[in-house]
Amino acid sequence: MWTSRGGIAVAVAIACAACGERARPDDVQVPTLYDTQRRIDEYVDSGRYDADVSRVVAAAQAWLEERAPQVTRPAIVLDVDETSLSNWRAYRLNGWARIKDGGCDLVNGPCAIRAWQALHLAPAIAPTRRLVGRARELGVAVFFVTGRPSSLQAATERNLREQGYTWDGVVLVEAPAGGSAADVKAPARRHLVEQGYTLLLTMGDQQSDLDGGSAERTFKLPNPVYYLR
Repeated sequence: MWTSRGGIAVAVAIACAACGERARPDDVQVPTLYDTQRRIDEYVDSGRYDADVSRVVAAAQAWLEERAPQVTRPAIVLDVDETSLSNWRAYRLNGWARIKDGGCDLVNGPCAIRAWQALHLAPAIAPTRRLVGRARELGVAVFFVTGRPSSLQAATERNLREQGYTWDGVVLVEAPAGGSAADVKAPARRHLVEQGYTLLLTMGDQQSDLDGGSAERTFKLPNPVYYLR
């Protein structure tokens, strides 16, 4: 998978899925940017992305239903971006590029992700919102742990609230330059365990959202657009 931290970050793995493990480097056909953008459009617009998200969240809810009655102080930990809230509107304006800093033109683009997040306009990912609602019915504590910078605390909480989420904690922990999200998210989960919670599950769209332990099970959502360490 080819990635870029600061500019275009697209899932070329989708385009290369048929390359085969034994293909030699000179046999691999690298897709054009246009072709990759088209493949992402098709995956998102066809409903396959939504179906894949629903499948993962359904598995998470089945585990929640099984385990919640069995433990004391049960809790779940969720990522925010592309897990609880969708930023596809901003990314589509950029031709699916991930632009971190700058302004956000909602008509013509480009739209930098931090400026977009500050607008608190991201819609909820519906299956995740239902999962949170069910967790609340079962008496399970809900914590959001996101790699957004702390300057977006108020905007993040407002966006979540306006999209129908309730919670026991919203933790913003931005990874240092060159670091991994796991370096800051794993300690946040350990802190919850130290407070006496049993973390039934953690769910995110990046592997780094999940690495580092402390949760009984992890659930990885699809993300066809970008990869973060």
